[in-house]
Amino acid sequence: MRRLRRFAMVAPLALVCVVPTAQAGPANARLTNDNSSYVSDYTLVTGQPYSDDVLTACSHSRGRQNEPAVAVDPRNPQVIVGSSNDYCGVFAANGSLIGLGDVWLGYYRSENGGASFTSSLVPGYQGDTSPYASRAHVRTADSGDPVWAWDSHGRLFAGSESSTNPERPTQTFGDVWVATYENPNGPSGATTDDGKEFVRSLDVAQGSAAPFAGNFHDKTAIEVDRTGGPCDGNVYFAWARFTGNIFAGPNGFNSSVYFLRSTDHGKTFSAPMKLSQTVHDIQFPDISVTGDGHVYVTYRQFSDVRSNSNFDAIVYNTSMDCGASFSAPHVIQPFEPYDPTDLDDSGAIAGFCGDFAFHCQSGYTFMRGGTQVRSTADQRDTAHDYVYVVYDPSILGTEVPSGTTYGSITSEDLPAKFHQNVGSQSGIYFFRLDGATGAHTAPVLIDDPRGHRGLQRFPDISVDAGTMHALWWDSRNDPCYSPQRPIGNCADRSTVASLDAYAASGSTATLTWSPATRLSTVTSNPNWEQFGGRSFPFGGDYLYISSVGAFSYGVWTDWRDVVAGSDPREGGDADADHADVLQCRAQNPDGSFGPDTCPYAGGLDQNIYGDATP
Repeated sequence: MRRLRRFAMVAPLALVCVVPTAQAGPANARLTNDNSSYVSDYTLVTGQPYSDDVLTACSHSRGRQNEPAVAVDPRNPQVIVGSSNDYCGVFAANGSLIGLGDVWLGYYRSENGGASFTSSLVPGYQGDTSPYASRAHVRTADSGDPVWAWDSHGRLFAGSESSTNPERPTQTFGDVWVATYENPNGPSGATTDDGKEFVRSLDVAQGSAAPFAGNFHDKTAIEVDRTGGPCDGNVYFAWARFTGNIFAGPNGFNSSVYFLRSTDHGKTFSAPMKLSQTVHDIQFPDISVTGDGHVYVTYRQFSDVRSNSNFDAIVYNTSMDCGASFSAPHVIQPFEPYDPTDLDDSGAIAGFCGDFAFHCQSGYTFMRGGTQVRSTADQRDTAHDYVYVVYDPSILGTEVPSGTTYGSITSEDLPAKFHQNVGSQSGIYFFRLDGATGAHTAPVLIDDPRGHRGLQRFPDISVDAGTMHALWWDSRNDPCYSPQRPIGNCADRSTVASLDAYAASGSTATLTWSPATRLSTVTSNPNWEQFGGRSFPFGGDYLYISSVGAFSYGVWTDWRDVVAGSDPREGGDADADHADVLQCRAQNPDGSFGPDTCPYAGGLDQNIYGDATP
């Protein structure tokens, strides 16, 4: 959720009101019903009414959600649970904070195959006094980076990173934790109740109490063994641990991948085990379990001069004993990353750009997002140790001088003097790793964007029973597309609706993919300045897809419901970026402006949408 060169906690957001018409269009399925109702998990399970100030706010907040996750029940694909970083309970209607941390994990439940969802929160948030609150054993006020996985017996597991110390909000704990949901009637209960009842959450690794320094855990991944073999039911969890000052650049912190497991359905977990060894900048772990119960953890290795590693690459570790021990890291595939960066007004590297302190020299407005690595295995394939991998690097040969301080090739952690001002086109590459031999197929583009234009970002993949499904963000409908610029940015520095969710399917027998299909029914602008007091955009760091056999469901962050506005601190839209959202601010006698007092009016209406995929 965090790894930012620039980071700002969400301040009281911000009487000048401009209410233009929101972009309209037919909905897919909206998972985050913060325009109507959030229901306590206690009420979902027992039917007994319960509410609190947080759930009341969430039912009407039209707030922000990003970094979605989704999991389709292998026992009953009609049951789908989604999640996100959910900011719905941050503000009261007048814009004041209501005591919740800046984010908490959502729990969005469908029992009709994803046609509609009931929205809820994972119990244990600040302000939760339901009977289930005491089942949460986590010590932090906020949480994010949701990851979810089912076992084969009606249990659902959620992983999260969390940060804020509720007693000292200027401190971070940087913990990671895992929650367990069960069928209230046990494994033999009706499958429509699978994963419904929250039974516990546990801290599985603790960070140190410091303002984003010390040990901070982030970038989570989870998987469960569903093979029916000797490892069946094991829960596997991985994350990146940052040590040092995470804002000080490559010489200020180290990051490593850690792993642990539960062999008793989430009641207890092993001690954390470090998987990465000699490289100091490792992130984005993902976990795959093959049909024989072997465990593979993939992750991204960043170029890092301290490690004598001068290239970015995909790396993996292997466990042949149900996650008890792992091999040394193996490099699979080097790549040229697509990591958007710019220079702020002080000349420092910036991974995202907006207004005020977040203004960049190029004048562009864009959210952060670097090359991701996602992987999975077909747990029903007992004949092979195949791992299926997707990632979104720059496409070699598409490099072009950007003409500005913006670039997509240079890592955000390189010193400014190495900034190369090179843009490029990114695409979703796919290959299959044979874990038994270490060999892999040649990486291929699932849908070559050079044939139509646009950037492809944040892929995910799910494979089950011989069918592959992939999901990604795609900017082929961006009217201002250029490899020289960020998504949705025009030459005049204005921003436009530019982003859609696309998906494709394929066969493990042939490793060929179908033509890409557009999922989102409305193209939206990812560059709305909704964070940091309405000063910069943030869309999260990933999308998510889950499948059972040929059925697949994908979820994405979406901005179709955002209400545009003008920022009175700019005298309107002085920079003409068309990225300002509706806000209401009173000007003080000294000329400064107070906080936004109308956060429920739609300026923050970032949502999670989903749909069945090809």
